[in-house]
Amino acid sequence: MSDLIFQKIVSERKEKNQFLTIDKKKLECFLEELFYILFTPSENLLKNKILFQKKYDRIKNDLYLILINMNLSKNFSKEILKNFLIDIPNIYDMLLIDADAILKSDPAATSIYEIFFSYPGFFATALYRLAHQLWNQQVPIIPRLITEYAHSKTGVDIHASAIIGTSFSIDHGTGVVIGSSTIIGDEVKIYQGVTLGAIYVDKKLFNKKRHPTIENKVTIYSGATILGGNTVIGHDSIIGGNVWITRSVPPFSVVYQKNEIAMKNKPSIPSSINFII
Repeated sequence: MSDLIFQKIVSERKEKNQFLTIDKKKLECFLEELFYILFTPSENLLKNKILFQKKYDRIKNDLYLILINMNLSKNFSKEILKNFLIDIPNIYDMLLIDADAILKSDPAATSIYEIFFSYPGFFATALYRLAHQLWNQQVPIIPRLITEYAHSKTGVDIHASAIIGTSFSIDHGTGVVIGSSTIIGDEVKIYQGVTLGAIYVDKKLFNKKRHPTIENKVTIYSGATILGGNTVIGHDSIIGGNVWITRSVPPFSVVYQKNEIAMKNKPSIPSSINFII
């Protein structure tokens, strides 16, 4: 039986010419270690530059080995690593701005360090920004694995190819979906359960803009669904909770769902109710 399944797997891989191997656990450890060294390092690590450099070098080497084990060439892997590391300071600066936006807008946030240690929206945003850089470098599969790891940890699903501006914040996080061709401007805040998706799914729409554009300074409250590649939410707009949008909204708009309350006849309640459990 084992011989049969072995032959089937090898044959399928040969047919598609895909002898690609990724150690997901090693990739997840790399992400956790990189996030740790950037945002939650220990006091001992920060007091010892040599120790910091050793840890950073080990993290760099881990990424290089992950790339090599994918059967990418050594030259391509070195180029990816070089460009990725060059961009790390810029990513770090952007994430500090993201964290500051959360701190300024969330009354429950007591310090920037609380955000680093405990906010799932920030963790998801951090991994997205790392994945997006690798996506721009045309690294196969890994960017998607990075954002799916964030998805599994936080409930926030951001495709690595989405374009997201500065000062971005996700409050609570769970259930947020941001599709692959979404474009988000600066100073945008999103609450839990928001979907920025496509009107319909068809493989023929590959490489087409299927997801909405969110302009600067937009707030989208929980449960809102915004669909379509031609849908643009104008800057400085507020999108209320649980609305469904498939058409563009002009700047400075407030979109909300109108609730109506109808009173029914109050039923008579017996003077005493006996429960038998």
